[in-house]
Amino acid sequence: MNETIKIGFIGAGGNTELRHVPGFKAQDKVILSGVANRSYESSKKAAEKLGIENPYENWLDLVEDDNIDAVCIGTWPYMHSTATIAALENGKHVLCEARMAMNSVEGHAMLQASLENPDLITQVVPPPHTMKIEKHVIDLISDGFIGDLISVNARIFQGSNFPDASTPVHWRHQRELSGNNVMTMGIWYENLMRWVGVASSVVAVGQTVVKHRRDHTGRRVEMTIPDQVDIIYDLWGGGAVNLSMSTVVGTFAPELDIWLFGTNGTLRIHSDEFTNPGSPSLVLTGAKSNEESLSVIEIPLEKQSDWRVEEEFINAIRGLEPVTRTNFTDAVKYMEFTDAVLDSMQSGKVVQLPFA
Repeated sequence: MNETIKIGFIGAGGNTELRHVPGFKAQDKVILSGVANRSYESSKKAAEKLGIENPYENWLDLVEDDNIDAVCIGTWPYMHSTATIAALENGKHVLCEARMAMNSVEGHAMLQASLENPDLITQVVPPPHTMKIEKHVIDLISDGFIGDLISVNARIFQGSNFPDASTPVHWRHQRELSGNNVMTMGIWYENLMRWVGVASSVVAVGQTVVKHRRDHTGRRVEMTIPDQVDIIYDLWGGGAVNLSMSTVVGTFAPELDIWLFGTNGTLRIHSDEFTNPGSPSLVLTGAKSNEESLSVIEIPLEKQSDWRVEEEFINAIRGLEPVTRTNFTDAVKYMEFTDAVLDSMQSGKVVQLPFA
């Protein structure tokens, strides 16, 4: 199948402009057919700027248009479930921006809608952070480089600064827009999930260090989403993960530092921000139990992946390959983890997964 596919965009934010529009333009016989932004005026501006054929008055007009074959949902999470289900009910394939939804209830509703429309392709935009190293890391673990996993220690402080209430409100700070998502926690759980598997139980504590911020009108807004979390979770396949995340521990904290400890060896993935300031790359090092120190592990070129989300989505529609990053089933798993973290923070208890 190589028929022309007409794409409609719901929301035309940064990732749509940076990745999705260029990615779809690079595919053969794909037409950027329509866009619905927050208003008709902004839809017209987006259409002109991005080279999209038709602006729409609202997103429902777009999903109900029989000329549209697939939609790319680029809004904040508060719209994802509603727009996805409506698009599927109107016979549209769906590429949905991450995070999947506001919470796991919405995520399950999206998954159920996709299962009821098995002829339609559904995909959630995956995180790009570890694409280059991911396949080789998975292969090393699978081939026994570290032996049986004992524990993972992950510190994620990307974008961290010292606490500053004068910094403006971001949509990730607003529960009514972001739901139960916390910083980039779901992104990193999704990455780790590919490497070491899914959580069987979760215990977490969190802090909201910056108590208030100012919105675009200057209004003082109370913050209810943590900017510091510490999570310990057990894995169904054995081993445990200690995940610490913060955006407020200052500028001296490492952007990213992940250690995988096993019975026969160790792997470390860390950011190379000191030699590449402003644009850090990932460095993979490791050692077996009989070695004296960690050494850099080069990633074979044939295993290095890059961003090809739009290509994978179009190929899946044409029956050329399945969606692997990220299907709705895997996305629901990280939404359940997100809800479990919130539940544990609020209750002070260990939360079991998956939810019944």
